[in-house]
Amino acid sequence: MRNIKLTLAYDGTDFYGWAIQPDVPTIQGTIVDVLCKITQEKIRLHASGRTDAGVHALGQVASFKTRSIIPTANLQRALNCLLPPTIRVLEAKDMPLDFHARWHAQAKTYRYRILRAAVCPPFLWRYVYHYPFPLDIGAMFAAVPQFEGEHDFSSFSSWSSKDDEQRHMVRTVLSAMLSWQPAEQELVFGIKGRAFLRHMVRKIVGTLIEVGKGRLAASDIPGIFAARDRTRAGPTVPAAGLCLLEVEYPEAYR
Repeated sequence: MRNIKLTLAYDGTDFYGWAIQPDVPTIQGTIVDVLCKITQEKIRLHASGRTDAGVHALGQVASFKTRSIIPTANLQRALNCLLPPTIRVLEAKDMPLDFHARWHAQAKTYRYRILRAAVCPPFLWRYVYHYPFPLDIGAMFAAVPQFEGEHDFSSFSSWSSKDDEQRHMVRTVLSAMLSWQPAEQELVFGIKGRAFLRHMVRKIVGTLIEVGKGRLAASDIPGIFAARDRTRAGPTVPAAGLCLLEVEYPEAYR
């Protein structure tokens, strides 16, 4: 038995997220179908975490076990020959049998891109949130540090405590930053954490935009955390601007 780690990049626009669903295209389902053809086995593929419909990745990690003897370099080539061009395997690597892409992940880094230009070029619309309207960027910068550290992110998730009283809503954000890239006319939000709730990053960005519009202030954010009420935070911004950049693992599993 072998345990293989895949590092993946994908354009999520045409997929209904990572997880297999009946009768719709998903990232996991597409890769599993190809792996089954290559190995002639039933494959269970585990990711570091699920990405939602329309979300992209440059460094997603997945793992699976197989009895196939195909070398990893050949496996990578075969996958990239059979997968659609919107999904690429950047690396295939043999790992210890106890490695699990989800359970051993230590941190994930996401990026969200907001295009501020008056017109969104047709080759960018799949990867940015086009928002050409006035924003107080200085106020947004001031609000970003409020999201760092350990908090109950109930207000910044599509889940609520009423959905599942046992669901753990506390998450730790290791770093968060906002940058302005004048040449590209983009605001870029980056966030690194150990784990994230569903829609958490997109609701944080939506809240920052509400700060930029003057509807909220940085000083309002602690109260939004305390309320544990998702209606108090900003809207969930579109998936197109979100990309999973990197998943970090202990040295033994890199």
